[in-house]
Amino acid sequence: MTPLRIRALLVLTLLAGCASYAPDPLRNDPAVLAPPAAEILQRRAEAITRSWLTPARIDLDAPLDANAVATLAVLNNPDLIALRAHAGVADAQVFAAGLLPDPSFSLGADRVLRGPDTLLNLTAALGLDLNALRNRTLTRAQAIAQARRVRLDLAWAEWQTAGQARLQAVRILGLQRQLPLLEAGAQAARMQAEQALRAAARGDLANSEAQALRLAAFDADTRLRDARQQLQQAEQSLARLLGLPSGKVPPLAAQPLPPPPPPAARLFELAQRERADLAALRAGYDAQEASVRLAVQRQFPALNLTINGNRDSAGNLLLGPAVDFTLPLWNRNRGDIAIERATRSALKADYEARLFQTRADLDAAVTALQQARDQLAQARVDAEALQQRAQAAQAAQARGDLPAAAALVIEQAWRDRNLLIVQLEQTIAEQTLAVELLCGVPLFQELQ
Repeated sequence: MTPLRIRALLVLTLLAGCASYAPDPLRNDPAVLAPPAAEILQRRAEAITRSWLTPARIDLDAPLDANAVATLAVLNNPDLIALRAHAGVADAQVFAAGLLPDPSFSLGADRVLRGPDTLLNLTAALGLDLNALRNRTLTRAQAIAQARRVRLDLAWAEWQTAGQARLQAVRILGLQRQLPLLEAGAQAARMQAEQALRAAARGDLANSEAQALRLAAFDADTRLRDARQQLQQAEQSLARLLGLPSGKVPPLAAQPLPPPPPPAARLFELAQRERADLAALRAGYDAQEASVRLAVQRQFPALNLTINGNRDSAGNLLLGPAVDFTLPLWNRNRGDIAIERATRSALKADYEARLFQTRADLDAAVTALQQARDQLAQARVDAEALQQRAQAAQAAQARGDLPAAAALVIEQAWRDRNLLIVQLEQTIAEQTLAVELLCGVPLFQELQ
């Protein structure tokens, strides 16, 4: 093989290893969950690998349980999809940090314009950045820690998004249970107000009492209207979290009332061990430790090695190395060292503040949850007594021993107590989810 062919083959080999450009245009129509996207999503849901999720069957026409809601949120939430794309940047940075620096090569030629020599003065230099090789280990360690932090931040975002989706599902189920009671109460209040207004018109009832009943009916209608609005907002929030079109809310399966949680001290230990955001802060601190070490290492001279070759105009051939470095006389990278150490101190303070906030939030959530449970127990006792009174009032009204208005008041009191029970059960479910979100792991699954 001729030298020309060898050089051509070498050039083609180098070009074959080069990356090529391919456009990836933006889309103006966001993706919606429809075939074949639904089939792809189902396959991903069946193969999901999160430790706090189990493979789920995603059928938007069948009631979704809490696990299916969380799975759909993790896989289909647009913000999480974008975060996963950004996490690929950190992986690419790890790849870049592991690459060896390319050598540099320079070639020059000088023509003699006047003088006895007739040859071209040719110079060539081959250089290598020794400083990049020296810092490669710390640079790679820093990139790996940063990538781990990004992945942990993504895991925390997935956990929070799934928890918010479950929270909206619990809210929807609770409001759906409240609406029949509120509708019955509003209807009874309107009926009682109409009867009172007719009685006041006949002179059988004081106008002040009739107006009080009319205001009570107005309040009942307001409560019903607010509950319907809250239900609509919860459905819109859930659709957004699940990556579904607005107004397309899948049916939800009823969820049992969760058991009481363990003490806050045990929950705090669990949160320290399991919360991805705390692990991400620790990974970020490890990356900053590498940054501090790298800044300290860069106070020493930066070395560059060059191999120079030269053929002068007289035909002499010269070859020799050259080393250049920075003299550490005044700067010595002290500014960067101070910045990196101050950043490390700030990250340490951020971690300790997050731990303090976690403990305080857990204490408050467990206290609020216990209060809601105590109120629920009392409300159930009161509801049982009011039910007996309402049944007795209905019987007395049927015999003619009790006016219909008085019977309606007792029945409404029983209905209000049942409404309070439903609201407290919703509060307990939401507070339990809040405790789980603070712990960073499914609570009762982890403590079994």
